[in-house]
Amino acid sequence: MPDRRRMRGLPRLRHARDAQSLAYLVALPALVAWQWVHGFWWPLYAALLFLTLGIGVIHHNHTHLRMWRGRWANRVTDFAITLLQGHPTFVFWPAHVANHHRHRHGERDVARTYRFRGGDTNHLAGYLLHPIQAAWVLYPHILRWLAALRRRGPGAFRYCVAQYAVWLGSWALLLAIDWRKALLLVIVPQLHGLHWLLATNYLQHAHADGRTGARGDTRGSALNYARNFEGLVNPLLFNIGLHTAHHENPHAHWSELARLHRERYRARVDPAL
Repeated sequence: MPDRRRMRGLPRLRHARDAQSLAYLVALPALVAWQWVHGFWWPLYAALLFLTLGIGVIHHNHTHLRMWRGRWANRVTDFAITLLQGHPTFVFWPAHVANHHRHRHGERDVARTYRFRGGDTNHLAGYLLHPIQAAWVLYPHILRWLAALRRRGPGAFRYCVAQYAVWLGSWALLLAIDWRKALLLVIVPQLHGLHWLLATNYLQHAHADGRTGARGDTRGSALNYARNFEGLVNPLLFNIGLHTAHHENPHAHWSELARLHRERYRARVDPAL
């Protein structure tokens, strides 16, 4: 019989469906490594670009509900996502949880889509520009949060700085080994994934209005702050399209969002959303 004490020491996923998350986390570096050794092949490169989208969603999900039951497994996952995404994972706390989820695309949401020049847009140019505009206003917000964290939680601050060191160190090492391969196979795909991660906020909120009520909604509440997408995008990208259900249940596991969307929210939001 296996040693039960030893079994208890092994990391355990919080939810079995995160086997899909682990598969994406393993597949992305495998595709990079294969092409680094054997050369560029466009079908694998297309799969690599798709997986950069998945890594962004995994980062988002891991922030809201930690993937593992053990602290150290979650910390290792933080650094793994940092390496694969090309940016520290901690930024989701000040930029997303404490900002976007708190203010729900309202006037105090730092990266609200209607903040920038042109106002409440909903077109291709707005989609392409939003990540640049959002990063421009979010990074000062993140740096202020880091400065406050340094005073009140120096240990947590060092953890955040360590993520920067791991990310930038990985880029420096790969560029030193072969800068062409590093750009093509690592840095450009990571920037593609980061652009999509921020642009998704535009898709999910442009022309959405949290100040108006929804059909059949309870008095005093409003669900029209988010747009929802159904179809194949959801099983492939961890139900990222079911945004109202996620906002209303931020600690629900991503696999539960399809049921929540169907049972609680689909009929209550504006048909355009």
